[in-house]
Parts: sequence; C-alpha cells; structure tokens
Amino acid sequence: MNRGALVLGLGIGGFIDGIVAHQLLGWHHMLSGWYPPDTPENLHLNMRGDGWFHLLCLVLVLAGTALLNRSTPLPARVLWGGVLAGWGVFNLVEGVVDHLVLGIHHVRHGPSQLAYDIGFLVLGVVLLLAGALLARSTTGGVRR
Repeated sequence: MNRGALVLGLGIGGFIDGIVAHQLLGWHHMLSGWYPPDTPENLHLNMRGDGWFHLLCLVLVLAGTALLNRSTPLPARVLWGGVLAGWGVFNLVEGVVDHLVLGIHHVRHGPSQLAYDIGFLVLGVVLLLAGALLARSTTGGVRR
C-alpha cells in the first residue's frame, strides 16, 4: 500500500466526516460529547474544535500530496485504493478513540448513538478492505 495515498485518504476521510457530519447534517461537533453545544460558550468551543480538526485534515492532505509527489506515478487503482484504505483507517481510529474510548463526540448523539458509532466503524472496515483489494488488483503498472 502506498504511504502517500494512505495519508491522503486519512485527510480526505476527515474532511468528509467534518463536512458531512459536522456541517451539513449537524449531527455533532468535534467536542460535543464533552461540551454540548447548548450555550454560546460551548458552541464556540465546538466550532474551534472543528477548526483545529479541519486544520489537521488539511495538514494530512498536504503531507499525502507531498509524499505522492516524491514517488513514481502510481496506477490509478493503487492511488484510489490507498485513499479508500486511508479513509477506512481514519474511521476506525477516530471511531474507536473519539467515539468509544474518550467520548469526545458520537456520530449522532441520542438514544441510538451506539448504533451510529458501530455503523461508522463498519463503514471504516468496508473502506479499508475495499481499498486494500483495489490497490492489490493492479493491472501490471498500467495507469488509468
């Protein structure tokens, strides 16, 4: 698996989580498990947490891009397989550490939050496996 593609996938996975779950759906903010966004002060803390999270995602995307730039061109399957696998790793690490261990936030707070958290982890496993399979099924170095 290509390291640059994996790092790029980590950042992209984080951006997708932040944009979709934090901003578009409004299911959680980065710190909403510790500071429910029910006061202006807590909402401000959550927005700053989201900002730091997105900054980290940007650093990962830039680092992945730099690593890819230093390597020989990859077949498309290796690149996109690595990106999917990196997104899967993001879901697994973020899901276990932030959702289950630290309780910083859950995918969607409420009575079914464990089901959403487990679904997030299952998606991570699917992405990781799909990415690994895609990256392994290269066609003799042919770029597509």
